[in-house]
Amino acid sequence: MTSPASGPADGPTTRSGNDAAFFDLDRTLITGSSAFALAAAAWRGGLVPPSQFIRDALSALDFVLRGASDDTSHGVRDRILGAVRGVRVDDLVGLNADIVPALMDRVRPESRALIEQHRAAGRSTYIVSASPVELVEPLALALGMTAGIGTRSRIVDGAYTGELDGPFCYGPGKVEAIEELAARAGHDLAHCWAYSDSASDLPMLEAVGHPVAVNPDARLGRVAGQRGWPVVVFRQRTRAVIRHTTQAVAATGLLVGGFAGGVRWARTR
Repeated sequence: MTSPASGPADGPTTRSGNDAAFFDLDRTLITGSSAFALAAAAWRGGLVPPSQFIRDALSALDFVLRGASDDTSHGVRDRILGAVRGVRVDDLVGLNADIVPALMDRVRPESRALIEQHRAAGRSTYIVSASPVELVEPLALALGMTAGIGTRSRIVDGAYTGELDGPFCYGPGKVEAIEELAARAGHDLAHCWAYSDSASDLPMLEAVGHPVAVNPDARLGRVAGQRGWPVVVFRQRTRAVIRHTTQAVAATGLLVGGFAGGVRWARTR
């Protein structure tokens, strides 16, 4: 569905049944890219050589500056699968002691407020990320969320084979993953929410009844404006600016109701 939320009953603070909210990770839930934290922890843990760490660090910097693209994400997929090939599952999971605290420090306070609003309304909350599920899940649980949805790699005899074991959680793959989860958990996606900064997540945003653009890239910003989706811009760690079309006034009004920090209102023209 691509229609905007239609009224106060659609706000994130409104109590619901078995609905859910899905959050992209990089530049949505957290500032910047999680790739650097993963690469640094893997390098310190001896799982990747310095040359690969440098490549991943540069890729993370490129993402921060320019955002996601199909080409860079396909490269990340290949590196993720290639990097874990032959690695013991226990060794990768052991990196969470470094990665989770590093990412928790970068979670936006406004994102925490949104998560809490949805939890208070009785919704399940999920992180949806291309990163390995073994890293996404602990972060989600540390934030008090229901679960993490991430890329799954095939495991044989306790080690990764370098092959996918399910969808690559990027673009249409995110939709496949949340549809599988919705079928198991009984979520009606027409009544669910999704948050992302990137046009690469348009399939996920279009799959739910309440899409929200967060710090959108240029293309997603245009699409959101055309379709009347709420747009949330977190300019600083303690401030949020909300832009909205006339069709989404009620939805955005409730969207920021629980934010701590200053809020300034404007209309897109």
